[in-house]
Amino acid sequence: MLAAATESDPHWAQVLARDPKAEGSFVYSVRTTGVYCRPSCGARTPKPENVRFHPTAADAERAGFRPCKRCKPDQPSPAERRAELVAELCRRIESAETPPTLRELGHQAGISVFHLQRVFKAVTGLTPRGYAEAHRARRVRAELQLAPTVTEAIYGAGYGSSGRFYENSGRLLGMTPTRYRAGGADTRIRFAIGECSLGAILVAATERGVCAIFMGDDPDALARDLQDRFSRAELIGGDAGFERLVSRVVGLVEAPGREFDLPLDVRGTAFQQRVWQALREIPPGATASYADIARRIGSPKSVRAVARACGANPVAVAIPCHRVVRTDGALSGYRWGVERKRALLEWEADE
Repeated sequence: MLAAATESDPHWAQVLARDPKAEGSFVYSVRTTGVYCRPSCGARTPKPENVRFHPTAADAERAGFRPCKRCKPDQPSPAERRAELVAELCRRIESAETPPTLRELGHQAGISVFHLQRVFKAVTGLTPRGYAEAHRARRVRAELQLAPTVTEAIYGAGYGSSGRFYENSGRLLGMTPTRYRAGGADTRIRFAIGECSLGAILVAATERGVCAIFMGDDPDALARDLQDRFSRAELIGGDAGFERLVSRVVGLVEAPGREFDLPLDVRGTAFQQRVWQALREIPPGATASYADIARRIGSPKSVRAVARACGANPVAVAIPCHRVVRTDGALSGYRWGVERKRALLEWEADE
């Protein structure tokens, strides 16, 4: 028999707050009514001594409880339905030779163009057009590795003209297509290694923005990691001006609740970019689970892929993957070390 809820139980706090972020992580049953509900159910709050928590609706039903008719916990939640709808639209965008129009997407979804824009961005962090551009950027990267010429790669990725692609190539690739095909050769990256309260910190930047923020115990190991990541780039030690940039980054590490307002130059797949954008929307002092992020980007079954995207994040703190925790609230793996993750979260909570 499960124990009754207590005032100190974090699940009980989420029930009292009717927290929509807790959707999917548990349901609760009420002994006196024989029903089970979502954490966000708007029904009258039961007494804690009558409440039990269950990981899933199936667990609650096996325990003899029936679903609440008000919040319908045995059916997909509104957030899950929105996520599934957006996931279908993402698949439509990814499979199309040319990006579908907003009107076409709205017709498929059965909603207005205005509502489509709002729902799509709420789930993915991108507009449908932004998502289509990110997907085509990933296709361009793949084509540039395989196609015999840059022109064939551009058309193979779905661009109707090379002119349209070259207008955005710097933003999509972080460099010219020819340079990208050469593995980043001739790209100049300035870097410097400093110290912060969490140990050694490496900051690197291209002409477009910060491309790496690494933390660790061994400065030499951080330098080797940078060389591995940009194996064909020209790495240059930072000058006095660059040292000021490093000082700004160190200040953000020491006070991670501040807004990171430095330009970034981070490259990743369309999926990674969606995850990283969702991470940047987690406010300081708050956390989200990997499952939460998967739902927000419209891929509720991609929890492991979300975790891999967090692990691939090249800019610690700037893209706050330290704010992602397990569903039960426990801290899991962190590229820069779990103790650093714990410290960053504690500092944010104290601000």
